[in-house]
Amino acid sequence: MRCVIARFPFDLTKSGVLETMKGVKPEEVTGESVIIGRRTYPAKQVGQVITRQDRRDFSAGEVLRAMTQLGFTCRGLPRAATPVRALSPLQQASAMLGTPVAV
Repeated sequence: MRCVIARFPFDLTKSGVLETMKGVKPEEVTGESVIIGRRTYPAKQVGQVITRQDRRDFSAGEVLRAMTQLGFTCRGLPRAATPVRALSPLQQASAMLGTPVAV
């Protein structure tokens, strides 16, 4: 399949990507990722290995789009947890006593 990454066309196949990534140790995943075989790789690492280009030359989105088209499972950025509003000292003391305080 022909994929464009960093403005360069690449003819990629699923078996070719599997072969290229064989033996490559996955880095720690902190953002977008691609599952290849039983391992989860950062998208930028996959892009660097299969294109032999610097990671600054392409986006993770380009790699995710190409890997999705080839049939690999891709994961985006994890959703940020909703921030929990901190209780004031009065609210915290009231909650400990079991009496809710109106705010």
